[in-house]
Amino acid sequence: MTSESKPAHFLQNIIREDLAESRVSQLATRFPPEPNGYLHIGHAKSICLNFGLAQEFDGTCNLRFDDTNPAKEEEEFVGAIKRDVSWLGFEWNGDVRYTSDYFDQLHEWALHLIKEGKAYVCDLSPEEARHYRGTLTEPGRNSPFRDRSVEENLALFERMRNGEFDEGQCSLRAKIDMAAPNINLRDPIIYRIKKMAHHQTGDKWCIYPSYDFAHGQSDALEGITHSICTLEFEDHKPLYDWFIENLPVPARPRQYEFARLNLNYTVVSKRKLKQLVDEGHVDGWDDPRMPTLSGQRRRGVTPAAIRNFCEMIGVTRSDSVVDVGMLEYCIRDDLDKRAPRAMCVLEPLKVTLKNYPAGQREVLSAPGHPVRDDLPARELPFSGTVYIEKEDFREEANKKYKRLVLGKKVRLRNAYVIQAEEVVKDANGEIVEVICSVDLDTLGVDPADGVKPKGVIHWVSADDCVNCEVRLYDRLFDDAAPDAGGKNFLEHVNPDNLTVLTGCKAEKGLAGAEPEQGYQFERQGYFCRDNKYGTADKPVFNRTIGLRDSWAKEQNK
Repeated sequence: MTSESKPAHFLQNIIREDLAESRVSQLATRFPPEPNGYLHIGHAKSICLNFGLAQEFDGTCNLRFDDTNPAKEEEEFVGAIKRDVSWLGFEWNGDVRYTSDYFDQLHEWALHLIKEGKAYVCDLSPEEARHYRGTLTEPGRNSPFRDRSVEENLALFERMRNGEFDEGQCSLRAKIDMAAPNINLRDPIIYRIKKMAHHQTGDKWCIYPSYDFAHGQSDALEGITHSICTLEFEDHKPLYDWFIENLPVPARPRQYEFARLNLNYTVVSKRKLKQLVDEGHVDGWDDPRMPTLSGQRRRGVTPAAIRNFCEMIGVTRSDSVVDVGMLEYCIRDDLDKRAPRAMCVLEPLKVTLKNYPAGQREVLSAPGHPVRDDLPARELPFSGTVYIEKEDFREEANKKYKRLVLGKKVRLRNAYVIQAEEVVKDANGEIVEVICSVDLDTLGVDPADGVKPKGVIHWVSADDCVNCEVRLYDRLFDDAAPDAGGKNFLEHVNPDNLTVLTGCKAEKGLAGAEPEQGYQFERQGYFCRDNKYGTADKPVFNRTIGLRDSWAKEQNK
């Protein structure tokens, strides 16, 4: 089913009605990440939704960093997020925006609430404030500082602004209702003291607004019409609306919630991803095993595959867990269509063609892609010594084995038919070389004697190949819900999530492979050149995904 024929989801229906009824004149959305980590596959759904709706309805989508907590934010994350959004194929409206751009206005609005008797400076410690807040079943109690005069609150807030109090000594709270059933309305903190420089504003501030206070007002300042977020913010919506209704904001955005992307065999908590990085379980935020967009990019996943996946899973208000096999299907489907073909021998076995003319070299041809004429044919150097996979030769085998067997024939892909004549073994009895004969009249045709080869295997010329390292990545976790129910997710790290092969041989054309360019290594899977490691003489290739899904089969053995 194409996107045009799919039924509209609830957000599309809301926007259509708002535009038809002139409640808004133009759609304006935003993607508001916190710059405290790298974006992951879950963020991709929000990116595709917010930017996609803006494209669909001829609206705009802002990229705004909600940078209200300098303790966890870094410029590195800002750069990575911008790269990821661009990589996915989206352009934000105008300049990149930051909540910190609005700190002066937010401060003015905090003063407005104080003057209206709707905010107060509270001296309760964080622990005391939690105790006064109550529980989900018991109402909270008013702070003993709740009834301070406007004048006293203005003076105390000014002293907070001037750095006269220690962190945690006091905070500015909205005066709403400590008995409210929604705990978010129980006099939430709107400013706290943090004596820390900010990556955008430097040392200008030592008080910072809370996310809840800054978010809706930033939306209003930017003229956002539909503030789209995930369901965990549903309980915050009354607070979002309270601030909008009680401040002289220039616009009235509305918040709408959708179900976040929950993917099995995956962890997307930023805290847990950071733990994987900090404790060395992975090689950084962009490790190809990570569910981060930069990790998926380095692994060779295409932005089109991720966009197609987000389209396939749809948009609802019902939480569910998506099978990672759906993502893997989208990756295979996209790479099958776009990835040029190549040959790479992962565990080389030397094959000597005893009757091939000594010193002769020739250049054979192979299609760049089986159905795409726009991808040029590739040149395959051929000589009297080639490498094949160790697993593609046996001295003896049953009839089901369709590869090279002693005394039997096999075709080298896009080349000649060969027959295994004898083997050479080392002192340990390991086969190190196979001596074969080659039928030089079989290029593109069957042998004249009518005996067809049993199979087709890939190969590379020993004289004209690329020495490379190949990294076989698998799922990072071997449990479908590695962090569910209080489980220690680190206990479910898949011990076989990475296999490094260092003696691989690739066809010569891969010497010029660009980083992140995907290839199908024939009979092996989809791979891309790593964008971080490797050299011109010895590139590193990462396995993006296998040719077919063998995960369930392997788990059921």
